[in-house]
Amino acid sequence: MSWVILIIAGLCETGFAFCLGKMKEVSGPEHWLWGAGFILFLAASMILLAKAVQTIPIGTAYPVWTGIGAVGTVIMGIIFLHEPATFARIFFICTLIISVIGLKMV
Repeated sequence: MSWVILIIAGLCETGFAFCLGKMKEVSGPEHWLWGAGFILFLAASMILLAKAVQTIPIGTAYPVWTGIGAVGTVIMGIIFLHEPATFARIFFICTLIISVIGLKMV
Protein backbone atom coordinates (compact mmCIF):
# COMPACT_ATOMS: atom_id res chain seq x y z
CA MET A 1 0.00 0.00 0.00
CA SER A 2 2.90 2.37 0.71
CA TRP A 3 4.02 2.18 -2.91
CA VAL A 4 0.54 3.17 -4.11
CA ILE A 5 0.61 6.12 -1.69
CA LEU A 6 4.07 7.08 -2.98
CA ILE A 7 2.92 6.97 -6.60
CA ILE A 8 -0.08 9.16 -5.77
CA ALA A 9 2.27 11.56 -3.94
CA GLY A 10 4.42 11.74 -7.08
CA LEU A 11 1.38 12.45 -9.22
CA CYS A 12 0.42 15.22 -6.79
CA GLU A 13 3.91 16.65 -7.28
CA THR A 14 3.20 16.72 -10.99
CA GLY A 15 -0.09 18.46 -10.18
CA PHE A 16 1.52 21.23 -8.15
CA ALA A 17 4.21 21.81 -10.77
CA PHE A 18 1.55 21.99 -13.50
CA CYS A 19 -0.48 24.50 -11.48
CA LEU A 20 2.66 26.58 -11.04
CA GLY A 21 3.22 26.52 -14.80
CA LYS A 22 -0.36 27.60 -15.46
CA MET A 23 -0.08 30.43 -12.92
CA LYS A 24 2.52 32.19 -15.07
CA GLU A 25 0.18 32.13 -18.08
CA VAL A 26 -2.88 33.76 -16.50
CA SER A 27 -3.80 36.74 -14.37
CA GLY A 28 -6.61 37.90 -12.13
CA PRO A 29 -8.93 35.41 -10.44
CA GLU A 30 -7.71 32.54 -12.60
CA HIS A 31 -4.17 33.11 -11.30
CA TRP A 32 -5.41 32.71 -7.74
CA LEU A 33 -7.40 29.57 -8.59
CA TRP A 34 -4.30 27.93 -10.05
CA GLY A 35 -2.45 29.11 -6.94
CA ALA A 36 -5.01 27.41 -4.72
CA GLY A 37 -4.58 24.23 -6.77
CA PHE A 38 -0.82 24.53 -6.30
CA ILE A 39 -1.19 24.73 -2.52
CA LEU A 40 -3.65 21.81 -2.38
CA PHE A 41 -1.49 19.54 -4.53
CA LEU A 42 1.62 20.57 -2.61
CA ALA A 43 0.03 19.74 0.75
CA ALA A 44 -1.35 16.42 -0.51
CA SER A 45 2.00 15.48 -2.00
CA MET A 46 3.93 16.21 1.19
CA ILE A 47 1.41 14.45 3.45
CA LEU A 48 1.35 11.36 1.24
CA LEU A 49 5.15 11.30 0.96
CA ALA A 50 5.41 11.49 4.75
CA LYS A 51 2.98 8.57 5.03
CA ALA A 52 4.88 6.48 2.46
CA VAL A 53 8.25 6.92 4.18
CA GLN A 54 6.90 5.31 7.31
CA THR A 55 7.54 1.95 5.61
CA ILE A 56 9.69 2.75 2.54
CA PRO A 57 13.28 3.91 3.15
CA ILE A 58 13.67 7.65 2.51
CA GLY A 59 16.68 6.95 0.28
CA THR A 60 14.35 5.07 -2.06
CA ALA A 61 11.07 6.95 -1.58
CA TYR A 62 12.41 10.45 -2.17
CA PRO A 63 14.12 9.73 -5.52
CA VAL A 64 11.07 7.76 -6.70
CA TRP A 65 8.77 10.62 -5.66
CA THR A 66 10.89 13.25 -7.41
CA GLY A 67 11.30 11.00 -10.44
CA ILE A 68 7.55 10.55 -10.83
CA GLY A 69 7.09 14.28 -10.40
CA ALA A 70 9.83 15.16 -12.88
CA VAL A 71 8.65 12.75 -15.57
CA GLY A 72 5.03 13.74 -15.09
CA THR A 73 5.88 17.44 -15.18
CA VAL A 74 7.84 17.12 -18.42
CA ILE A 75 5.04 15.12 -20.04
CA MET A 76 2.39 17.61 -18.87
CA GLY A 77 4.57 20.48 -20.10
CA ILE A 78 4.91 18.92 -23.53
CA ILE A 79 1.22 18.07 -23.86
CA PHE A 80 -0.48 21.04 -22.21
CA LEU A 81 2.07 23.87 -22.01
CA HIS A 82 3.50 23.38 -25.52
CA GLU A 83 7.07 22.86 -24.34
CA PRO A 84 9.50 21.35 -26.87
CA ALA A 85 9.71 17.56 -27.14
CA THR A 86 13.33 17.36 -28.26
CA PHE A 87 15.28 14.15 -28.59
CA ALA A 88 17.49 15.11 -25.65
CA ARG A 89 14.53 15.74 -23.32
CA ILE A 90 12.88 12.44 -24.23
CA PHE A 91 16.20 10.57 -23.90
CA PHE A 92 16.92 11.93 -20.42
CA ILE A 93 13.36 11.37 -19.23
CA CYS A 94 13.71 7.74 -20.33
CA THR A 95 16.98 7.41 -18.40
CA LEU A 96 15.23 8.87 -15.35
CA ILE A 97 12.42 6.33 -15.65
CA ILE A 98 14.95 3.50 -15.90
CA SER A 99 16.74 4.84 -12.80
CA VAL A 100 13.52 5.02 -10.78
CA ILE A 101 12.64 1.45 -11.76
CA GLY A 102 16.15 0.39 -10.78
CA LEU A 103 15.78 1.97 -7.34
CA LYS A 104 12.49 0.17 -6.83
CA MET A 105 14.04 -3.16 -7.78
CA VAL A 106 17.07 -2.88 -5.49
